[in-house]
Amino acid sequence: MLSPGSGPYLFDVGPIALAHAGTPVSETALEYIRPAIQGEVTAIVPYPAVVGAHHVLRGTYYLKNRTASELMQNFIESTNIYWYNEFSYDILNNSFEYSTIYNIEGWDGYFAQVAEESGASAIVTVDERFENLDHIRAELILSEKEKEVLNEFLEDIEEADDLGSRFE
Repeated sequence: MLSPGSGPYLFDVGPIALAHAGTPVSETALEYIRPAIQGEVTAIVPYPAVVGAHHVLRGTYYLKNRTASELMQNFIESTNIYWYNEFSYDILNNSFEYSTIYNIEGWDGYFAQVAEESGASAIVTVDERFENLDHIRAELILSEKEKEVLNEFLEDIEEADDLGSRFE
């Protein structure tokens, strides 16, 4: 858990999407997102993370486009979050260097680079691959049991005949 007054913490796509997805473990993600929104911890969120969260809400959690858009529009209204908006050639190039060095996806390399650029003390994530980074700590938000519950939930919604009720 994040300590009040601590950070800065870089928020990855996963916790943002999970907090807004309405899953059986979304409350765990909300326990990290709420203090960021309320300014209790110093939170850094790159704008691309919000677009990525929208993509995950649609493609993984099968939320309706309107619902996902409204959730993300409400989220970006937070004035207590530091919205990281830099995306230069150097940041992009260094992202791919991290991707190569740590054998991670380019997207994860971008977050590793932003963590370095922004001085983040940790990346708040659901992605265990961030544990392999030397220069930044991964704050994994889900326990093993919560991961199992989430995976079962995802299997259930993928198999459901009523995806249309969540999809627009």
